[in-house]
Amino acid sequence: MDSYAALGDLSLLLVEPSDTQRKIITIALEDAGIRQIEYANSIEETLSFLTSFPPDLVISSMYLPDGSADDLIDKIRSNKDTENQCFMLISSDRNKAHLEHLKQSGVLAILPKPFNQKDLTRAIHATLDLIVEEEIDLELFDPKTLRVLITDDSLLARKHISKTLNTMGIENIEFTENGKEAIEILNQTEFDLIVTDYNMPEMDGRELTEAVRLDTNLAHIPILMVSSNAEDSQLANITQEGVDAICSKPFEPKAVRNLLARILN
Repeated sequence: MDSYAALGDLSLLLVEPSDTQRKIITIALEDAGIRQIEYANSIEETLSFLTSFPPDLVISSMYLPDGSADDLIDKIRSNKDTENQCFMLISSDRNKAHLEHLKQSGVLAILPKPFNQKDLTRAIHATLDLIVEEEIDLELFDPKTLRVLITDDSLLARKHISKTLNTMGIENIEFTENGKEAIEILNQTEFDLIVTDYNMPEMDGRELTEAVRLDTNLAHIPILMVSSNAEDSQLANITQEGVDAICSKPFEPKAVRNLLARILN
């Protein structure tokens, strides 16, 4: 399928109360090949639109007349009819603490204002990766029988990682909320891959990795760490401690696909 033609088939809902910003973002989207763009000014308008005409992607600013993007994503994710809605943020807010909730909520991208056209296009392509299912090509495993354990204390993050793996044909997935629970299930069930968050209560990702690598029955299992702090210095040497690969939140499905192909092959 031609990439440009595929982008032209995508439907977008732009949630932006500023007329000026709406025009700027619309021009950038059209330059990227997007043709189907609808608009909303508030959380209320957005939820109403999603009920009637759910788009392929929602692009929202951080601050809206009736709340924030945090409030909007919570309402979207808490509704079973919209919980898998692809979502992207474009915001001038650079405060990591303010963006943490969105990172954990399975957003495809968080772009700054002003944003780079290349980054916008990459984020939109990430939407295509989630919509168009394509089984991952693995030499040693059948994706349908690959046994995966996802460990993350965020329910929204677990759902988003699971959905991303589902688009690759990976469906045999179990879940735990922290490293302690992960070790318990790892001692009862065989797994081919562990996908873990870094920051978790009880036992974090680093401690889980250490416990797995020190257990002769588990040490062979590849570990992919997904963290909103992937660029921080505390994770700089984590691969030396037994993690096979690190991916940042928010992540692009294509990046996860490439990392899995590398560590599982």
